[in-house]
Amino acid sequence: MIKHYKYLIIGGGLTGDAAVKGIRELDSDGTIVMVSAEANPPYSRPPLSKDLWKGKDEAKIWKKTSEQGADIRLNTRVKKIDPMAKSVTIETGDKLLYDRLLLATGAVTNKFPFGGEDVIYYRTYDDYKKLRELTKEKDNIVVIGGGFIGSEIAAAMAMNGKKVTMIFPAAGIGDTIFPAELSSFITDYYKAKGVQIMNSNTVVAMKNKNGAFELTTGKEAKVGADIVIGGIGVRPDTALAEASGVMVNNGIMVDEFLRTSQPSIFAAGDAANFYNPALDKRIRVEHEDNALKMGKQAGRVMAGSEEPYHHLPFFYSDMFELGYEAVGELNSEMHIYADWKEKFKEGVIYYMSEQRVRGVLLWNVWGQVDEARKIIAEKGPFIPDDLKGRLPVKKEK
Repeated sequence: MIKHYKYLIIGGGLTGDAAVKGIRELDSDGTIVMVSAEANPPYSRPPLSKDLWKGKDEAKIWKKTSEQGADIRLNTRVKKIDPMAKSVTIETGDKLLYDRLLLATGAVTNKFPFGGEDVIYYRTYDDYKKLRELTKEKDNIVVIGGGFIGSEIAAAMAMNGKKVTMIFPAAGIGDTIFPAELSSFITDYYKAKGVQIMNSNTVVAMKNKNGAFELTTGKEAKVGADIVIGGIGVRPDTALAEASGVMVNNGIMVDEFLRTSQPSIFAAGDAANFYNPALDKRIRVEHEDNALKMGKQAGRVMAGSEEPYHHLPFFYSDMFELGYEAVGELNSEMHIYADWKEKFKEGVIYYMSEQRVRGVLLWNVWGQVDEARKIIAEKGPFIPDDLKGRLPVKKEK
């Protein structure tokens, strides 16, 4: 069977949904098909590790993509893209023809060489449903990983009365992005909340013992668990792009209009590597803001717009009562200036390189992302005294 669509989107996440809506802003009638390997239509991912564990209505996460008149094909994998024929072959053998194609393939979860399906790699709605069901009867949870997802889900589980152990190789939670002092404070904060921290450690083996698990650490400790959650990051899903002759280098390479090296093929979201003028470099961003803004822009460009994508994305997180918004590059090895109103409780942290601000962490500070973007776009040179009090601290969450 062969069917033709004006727009074909591979990927059923936030980026794909935003692209459909971007297309519809300029083209109300063009045919759209979304091909997704997931079992569920597009939904918002951040609530999976945040608000849904605080009682938020689950019905609010769904993006209602089908209301835009798109043909959504779930549980469907793409086997091959033929850029010359402008065709996509799906696993049933059917061919879908397109005028313009968007690669919104997202990211692939990093996994351990042990544990198999017993480890919940927390990323999808199905992962949430599985964990929600398990936590009805089980209480002893081990979270492997001390980064973004690991810290969020550990906090969510502890706030729901679970016994939580975190195991990670770093000295402290989030130590690749937070200054050492702040990372240490956060780690102690988690301990005070009842989370057992096994830092500077790894998991090297895992055994299933009649439905319960025994983990062996690199320091030869044995740790029991009812539930094991893995949060060790992701990598861009570029397999289809590479097989199609699309240029790939730490993601799918795109120009400022989100076009790939192959005519009529675009890319956006977690998998896309793009140039950002404010940072004056290529970046790849795995967060909601980028998925939404970049996906929408890709849809608009596919529908005829000539607007470049120059947005500098931000990201955010909640950890118990703590929270932050951040924009730009956050690397704990950079030169860091912390402008605290109250140390570890409220302040602005600047990440600097060659006397320029490259990233801003708004720690328990809200409503300042746009101002932070302006500072990053300035060429400087800056010294710390130039930044003291530069961003007024105001809580507006």
